[in-house]
Order: sequence, then C-alpha cells, then structure tokens
Amino acid sequence: MYATSRRQFLQRATGAAAFVAMARPDIAARVADASRAVAGRTPEDIAADEDFWRQIQEAFTLDRTLINLNNGGVCPSPRAVHEAMKRYLDISNQAPAYHMWQVLEPNIESVRERLASEFGCDTEELAITRNASEALQIAQLGLDLAPGDEVVTTNQDYGRMLDTWQQRVRRDRIVLKQVSFPVPPPSQADLGKRLEAAITPRTKVLHFCHITNLTGQIFPVGDICRMARARGITTIVDGAHAFAHFPFKLSDLECDYYGTSLHKWLLAPVGTGFLYVRRERIAKHWPLTPAAESKAGDIRKFEEIGTHPAAMHNAIAEALEFHHGIGADRKIARLRYLRERWARPFNARPGAKVLTSFDPAQSGAIGLLSLEGVDPNALVTFLWNKHRIIATPIKHAEFQGLRVTPNVYTTLDDVDRFMSAIDEVLAHGVPTA
Repeated sequence: MYATSRRQFLQRATGAAAFVAMARPDIAARVADASRAVAGRTPEDIAADEDFWRQIQEAFTLDRTLINLNNGGVCPSPRAVHEAMKRYLDISNQAPAYHMWQVLEPNIESVRERLASEFGCDTEELAITRNASEALQIAQLGLDLAPGDEVVTTNQDYGRMLDTWQQRVRRDRIVLKQVSFPVPPPSQADLGKRLEAAITPRTKVLHFCHITNLTGQIFPVGDICRMARARGITTIVDGAHAFAHFPFKLSDLECDYYGTSLHKWLLAPVGTGFLYVRRERIAKHWPLTPAAESKAGDIRKFEEIGTHPAAMHNAIAEALEFHHGIGADRKIARLRYLRERWARPFNARPGAKVLTSFDPAQSGAIGLLSLEGVDPNALVTFLWNKHRIIATPIKHAEFQGLRVTPNVYTTLDDVDRFMSAIDEVLAHGVPTA
C-alpha cells in the first residue's frame, strides 16, 4: 500500500489550509479594524460605543425577528466561525478516511496549543472535549474514591454534575455534601467561608462553579483552591460559563481540574469544550472512555471517544481569532453594560428584584430577575408568545426567577424591548389565557 511521505502530507495539509484561508470571509479583519479604531480608549468607554458594537453585531447571521436572551446554554457562532466549520466538513466529506483523519484531525494540536495559551496552562494539560459536562464527568468519575470519602459542592451547581456525584453516592457509597448560599451572597469571602466550614477530615474533593448558571454568581476560585490544597483536597472547578466570558488565567485559579464549554462565551461551534488536568494528576486519573495503558500519562487519553468530526474542534481556532479581535476586557465591559441597562432599573422597581450581585467581581452578563407573584415558566411563555423574546426560567428550591443573558450581538433595542415587556407584566401581570 502506498505510504504518503511526510513532505507529501505537509503539502496536502498546507493546500487544505490555503483553501480555507482563501474562502474565509473578511469578517475577522473587519472586527480587527474596528478594534484598532478604538485603541487607546477604556473598555468602559467602548462599552457604550454603538458604532463599534454594530461592527460586532454584523459579524453574526441571526434571526432578528426574535430576541435571544438565553445565551447561557449555547450561543450562535459568528459567521466566520460557522463558515469555517462548514468548510472543514466539506473537506472531510471528500474522502473522510483521508481528509478527516490525515489532514484535518492532526490540526487539533494547533487548536490545543492556542487554547492552552489562552487559558494559561501547558499544552500537555489540556484535552479538547465536546462540552463542559463531558469534561467535568471525566474529572468526577476518574478519581479513586472509597466508601465514606466526602465530596463538598453547593446546591447551586449544575444539575448534571450533581447527578454524576449522586451516582457515585449510589455506586461507590461516597458522601455528598451540598452547601447552600444566599442569592446574592453578601460577599465572595462569604462563599469561601461556607465551603470551608463544610470540610471535614473525610473530605477528598471540593467541586464548585467558577460562575453559576442560575444567577451568574462568580466564586473566588483562587482563594478557595489555595485553602483546599493546604488541606490536601482535590479541586474541580466548573467553568462552563466562565471561559471567554470574563478575563482570567489558570494562575488566578490554581485548581486541579477545570472544565468548560466553548459553544457558550467563546462562540465556538456547538459540541466543543475542554478539560484542564494538572500535569501530575494525568497518569493516575482514569479516562471516561478506556484508553491503552501506554497512554496513561498522555492528556489525549481523555479524548478517546471513537470516530468524531474534526470540523467542530478545528473551527475553535476561528472563534479564538474573533474573541481576540474584540478584546476580552472590552467584551466583558459590554456584557456588564447590557446587564446594567435592564437590571439596575428593575431592581429599583416595586415587585421586582435582581438576585445577581452588581459587584463586578461577582457577576458578568448573566442576571436573574425575580418578579413577585409571577411564575417564571408562565413569564417565559408570555415573553415568547407575545414578544418573541427567549429567556430562561429558573426554579430552585430556595429561589426562582427569569435568567436574562445577552451577548455581544445583542442590541440596545433588544434590551429595551425586553424591558417594555417586563413593564407590561409589572403593570398588568401575566395573562392567564
């Protein structure tokens, strides 16, 4: 059988890359030009510059007949990212056994390198996954825990992650302790103290969110992880909503494991995420899908899921370019600007309360709005049926509300139309029929 030489392989791989580059629209360049035009201005000043953000908004292909304020679960990708993914799929489909496995799949290594640089970890500590849930379940299910070992988490962690620990309770007879905290809490320090108070000599793992999906509460991750490490406790951080939402690096966190989705705030294709594992833990950590013993110390063992498309993870590179084009500081300033536009007024109105902190250290784009006497499910139905507004109902045992999550493509008119709809509810209630 003919064996492709290294030179031939590189020539063909370079040819595929050149095809993608030639076909790539100029959206990323336009975003970069817009960013250069505002160089020297503060992120807070640019947050209110609608001319700048119009350039960002035009980078998306959206249905403007509706208003999407549910960007917490999954976000639309910019046109450049979506087109890159489709081009990679087209290349794969020419001859998948060759183009997908021999041309595109090896390029996952450049994606890994760029993601690791963005996160601030070593390339050999980052596995590319399909989402945060997969990343975190690799961390949760791969740890050796004995009956009676304790895992401390909160009762506001993501349901799938709590279900995973509950399965280990049933199967391995570990102990799961869920810490409660008020929304919003009085301070980040209060969150750390509550977790610390739940620790006992049997505690082996501390699992908590970087930012919660319910109210958008940001935790003091570095302080908590340093406290845990001093006690010999493993830390798993759920960063599903954090990466590319607001600026940070691994050095700010000091955790042992970190899982995130990239189809949220990085705006990468649906079905992308990553798992960080501290280097010294890789060899002894069991992968979710079994891998050869020879791969025990290789971060890639956590990617052993069988045949999968290369297009999604390769297009992550384009999403990183778009993210850099905006600038992380500008992005979070804009997201907070949009949240403040609706949250501040409603928090001051009778019958309404925002259950998310206004402290920039404790919140970003996500806000939870609670209306007195209004069921969140009924409110979501009303917003959609009458105003074509998408939002998320949150019903927790200790609180409830409407989760409102704009993104960089959200316009001020979108926010104002949402506010008018809520004013209608505050004045007249939710129609019963």
